[in-house]
Amino acid sequence: MKDDKPAAAIKSVHVTLDILEAISQEKDGIGVSELADRLGSTKATMFRHLRTLLDRGYLAQDLASSRYRLGVRVHLLGRAAAQRVDLLTQSHQAVSELRAETGESVTISAVGTRGVIVLETVFGTSVFEIGVRPGTEMQFHSSAQGKVALAFSRQPLMQWVRKQELERFTEHTVCDYGKLEAEIQEVRTQGWATAPQEMILGLNAIAVPIFDESEDCVGTLGLVGLVQFIGRQPSPHHLLALKRAGEQISANLGYQRPSLRGTRRRADT
Repeated sequence: MKDDKPAAAIKSVHVTLDILEAISQEKDGIGVSELADRLGSTKATMFRHLRTLLDRGYLAQDLASSRYRLGVRVHLLGRAAAQRVDLLTQSHQAVSELRAETGESVTISAVGTRGVIVLETVFGTSVFEIGVRPGTEMQFHSSAQGKVALAFSRQPLMQWVRKQELERFTEHTVCDYGKLEAEIQEVRTQGWATAPQEMILGLNAIAVPIFDESEDCVGTLGLVGLVQFIGRQPSPHHLLALKRAGEQISANLGYQRPSLRGTRRRADT
């Protein structure tokens, strides 16, 4: 009996997702009987799932025809996903130029609630392909990208981290909360983060924040490479190129540095 509950719960999730995907394909909505036939289920099962999705705002129902369509909550999720697409679109040129200038692999990541999610990796010019697979979620405490998120995101990410056990990936991983918070303060001051051999021995990354028009850190830009090329103290060349590219992407997303905003206000008065 204990094993049946998780299996049933997983099946229920699949049914819910099948319903949303099916309804998304119907411009004029769909009725419960038609939906049940399409998904090979019963009307009673469909109705239970539909009522829950209606209550949560993921579906809406036409009172005249009783047909179901996507609700406002799905629209809000779509907007959140679109922000990540914007991050990729607005970073393409800067990423290409950064890779050409440094020769290192470049990663664009989005800030999540449990880690940073790699959206794209452009491999460097080395014969070895060193990078992070897109879709990978890197933990906050053990990656340069994660430390940047902790330092600059408006989300209470450190509060969430403090509730978790800090996983040790290598002997270099920072697993002490006090030491981590001190490092995050340093990142906030210097504007960049590094994590030499904290996730994988022999590899390092440096990362800078990407801000949007609301001045929130929505992503990170990073260089990834062997420790012999990206050391604990990154080269001035790498740092300058990385910061310049990060600032360009932030500007593309509508971010204005405080000094620029002040200049604009003075000019308008």
